[in-house]
Amino acid sequence: MLLAFDSTQQALRAEMLLEYADIEIDIRPTPKEITAGCALSIEFPGENLAQVEEIIQLEHVEIRGIYIKEDDKYVTME
Repeated sequence: MLLAFDSTQQALRAEMLLEYADIEIDIRPTPKEITAGCALSIEFPGENLAQVEEIIQLEHVEIRGIYIKEDDKYVTME
């Protein structure tokens, strides 16, 4: 799964919070098909989705969206 952001500041803040929560993440370039204001995205395992969503909400991290890769392209989680 992938978190996309509108600002680098929010991406770096989310990185710190998720690492602190011991969630395995990877920082990677935002895929071209995702329109976002930030070139950094955070990839994380799908089994951590509920925990990631909780942290994002509790800490008021501003995100563009949460995406999942389906058929070789990223789609927004509903």
